[in-house]
Amino acid sequence: MRPTDTARRGGSASRTPRVFAAAALAAVLTLTATACGPEEDGAIGEPSSSTGQSSDGKVTIPDDLKDRLKEHGIDLDEWRKGEWKNWDKDTWLREAKDYVNPIIEDLWDPDRMREADKPPENPVDNDISGDEGVTDPTPEPVQAAGLKTPYHDSAPASGKLLFDGPEGSMVCSATVVQDPARPGKSNMVWTAGHCVHAGKNGGWYRNIAFVPSYNDSGLSTAELENASKEEIAPYGVWWGQWAQTSDQWISQGAATGGQGAPYDFAVLQVAPEKGSTGKSLEETVGSALPVDFNAPAVPEIDSMTATGYPAAPPYDGQKALQCTDRPGRLAVFEGQPTMYRVGCTMTGGSSGGGWVAEGQDGKPALVSNTSIGPVTAGWLAGPRLGTEAKGIYEAVSKKHAGQ
Repeated sequence: MRPTDTARRGGSASRTPRVFAAAALAAVLTLTATACGPEEDGAIGEPSSSTGQSSDGKVTIPDDLKDRLKEHGIDLDEWRKGEWKNWDKDTWLREAKDYVNPIIEDLWDPDRMREADKPPENPVDNDISGDEGVTDPTPEPVQAAGLKTPYHDSAPASGKLLFDGPEGSMVCSATVVQDPARPGKSNMVWTAGHCVHAGKNGGWYRNIAFVPSYNDSGLSTAELENASKEEIAPYGVWWGQWAQTSDQWISQGAATGGQGAPYDFAVLQVAPEKGSTGKSLEETVGSALPVDFNAPAVPEIDSMTATGYPAAPPYDGQKALQCTDRPGRLAVFEGQPTMYRVGCTMTGGSSGGGWVAEGQDGKPALVSNTSIGPVTAGWLAGPRLGTEAKGIYEAVSKKHAGQ
């Protein structure tokens, strides 16, 4: 089995204190920085107060933060000029307080967005069950179907997640979710933990950005070669300001899922690449899904729909697809929480994509996300969302409450 994208995290039911420990560990600090060179440093502005705003309203970087970054070998001028490409294992920072994800305007240009197609997971055996009588029979494959175009009409909260790792540019999928602290004005995105952090043998990915309704009109690969950025990213590029995932993923996650697979989820706060337009992500795309942290047991769920941008063969990551199936249960390791499993032929790149089912109020809600799948690409599995997932979600919401 393989993680269908790039990293994983998760949560179980009775560990509320660990939730917030995980939250502290798994946060991603983002500084806004333009693609200008050092001679244009004034574009960032000089610090004038603790608010991070210069007198002309431009974003500032406090001196104490600059000094702390330099202690870890990060010079923002050099970072903007391409230093982020140097993935020295000794300086690939794991701790949240040490991670920086500066916005580099136009880094994700049309060519780079189109060419980001590497799901970093390794294949595993099709039978990975740690069956204790809680794993249901392997589901029959469900052929993934293309979303009707424009994608924004079919699944307006869905999109593609782009980021850089040691092996190059990578892809996942993600979903706009509601923010309890900002009703109707959410900037929160749900994805898989392995789409932001590489797990026990790695650290945070870089240049993490969300593109809602990527390739909205479903252009072919050939047509995309000449497409404008507005055609590929009609609702803009939104950079991760802050991200949290589970401590289980960070400590146990692996390229094949590992024991972190049942905890493979992450939440991000995002900001527009080009600066504030006065509209939130939710207002921009016109949609955000509620998250159900108490979804019914498998026998009580008639169907779930998984959406994503599969990038591993036979797909190329350029189009959105969906699978709908009645879920079963999968126990990856003895003593671990069971995961949801559905038949689906989507491959790597679909990881992090939302699983939608009828919520407790009878309306669509996000109940899981794509985490792992087998080499044969006949099914997908996603974590059940419980107390730990809810704690991370609420912590990310509170982080930017009032902003």
